[in-house]
Amino acid sequence: MDVLDLLKKDWKKKEHSFDQISENEIYSMLHKRSSSIVKWILIISILEFVILNGLGFVISNKEIEDFEKLHPYLYIIEKANYIILLGFIYMFYKNYKTVSAMDSSKKLIQDIIKTRKTVNIYIYWNIFISCFLGTFGVIDGFNKGIGDTNSSNAELSTLTYILIFGFTLLLVFGIIIGFYKLLYGILLNRLNKNYKELMKLEL
Repeated sequence: MDVLDLLKKDWKKKEHSFDQISENEIYSMLHKRSSSIVKWILIISILEFVILNGLGFVISNKEIEDFEKLHPYLYIIEKANYIILLGFIYMFYKNYKTVSAMDSSKKLIQDIIKTRKTVNIYIYWNIFISCFLGTFGVIDGFNKGIGDTNSSNAELSTLTYILIFGFTLLLVFGIIIGFYKLLYGILLNRLNKNYKELMKLEL
């Protein structure tokens, strides 16, 4: 074997080493980014729980209290929802601890898939429960409006109230869905990009 062959062999060894270092650096970067995203999902879910649910304890409204007395089952559902949301926050915490632990790219891929599923279930649950409780609130307001119209002979007709009711319901649904899709959708998209990059490393 001449000197040129030896140099080529040595160069190939170095080239392979550089590729390995590059892959390790990419994995480390993706791991750090993924961990940061999952941490923000945890932080946002905690802030959301504290702010949105905290307002209900701070603001005392007689109409809300009367509504809960008339519909005790809704009150039970609302309180049970607190427990479910705390359960989701705990799962986000577990996902964060799992993703934060340095492991193989295959394990990180599995953790990202698990986190995405948890967040998606959390989004759909919040949309469902918010729309469910919101619908009853709008219906209650609608019934009161109809009652006031009949009693005071107001100019607004029943048809007008039905149109207002339908528009309000759609508006509430749109705001709730948009809120969760925007808030968590951005983080999920970033997490999905990391997932795709990790899949490339595995190929």
